[in-house]
Amino acid sequence: MPRTLRTEPLTASAFAPFGDVLDCAGSPDRIINQGLCGRFHDRARLDFGTDGRAGVSLFLAQPRTLPYPLEMVERHPDGAQSFIPMHEHPFLVITAPDIQGQPGIPRAFLTDGTQGINLHRGIWHGVLTPLAAPGRFAVVDRIGPGENLEEHWFDTPWTIIQSTDPG
Repeated sequence: MPRTLRTEPLTASAFAPFGDVLDCAGSPDRIINQGLCGRFHDRARLDFGTDGRAGVSLFLAQPRTLPYPLEMVERHPDGAQSFIPMHEHPFLVITAPDIQGQPGIPRAFLTDGTQGINLHRGIWHGVLTPLAAPGRFAVVDRIGPGENLEEHWFDTPWTIIQSTDPG
């Protein structure tokens, strides 16, 4: 029997158990560069463990469509992972709580096209899922020794559909 999830808007409070929303909401924390630039300061908790370092990579992912089949989630036990879109198109962010080492019921967040995310260390999440081309992202994550990837394949996949509720 297929299982269905509806997308929900990405908000800082809804996403807090999984990570940080990266956006320019509210007023800047500081004004810099001769008064011409607002700095939204220290928006993500980056954690790369004791033997890792931050690395910046660029990803180019193929767009997906809704309904979207969710067959697998993954997590990175040794480091946080940030996804910063290099476009202004919404993308799908899938997370799941950890229940005794296994993913619980997933949640599907839809960004507003101006938001990035930072997934905290060890959080179950879906793969990068842009919904429009180009699927270009700057990614900040852990570079270091060891295997930093765990995958979980669902016995019964989930189907993610667009919410009819605007928020």
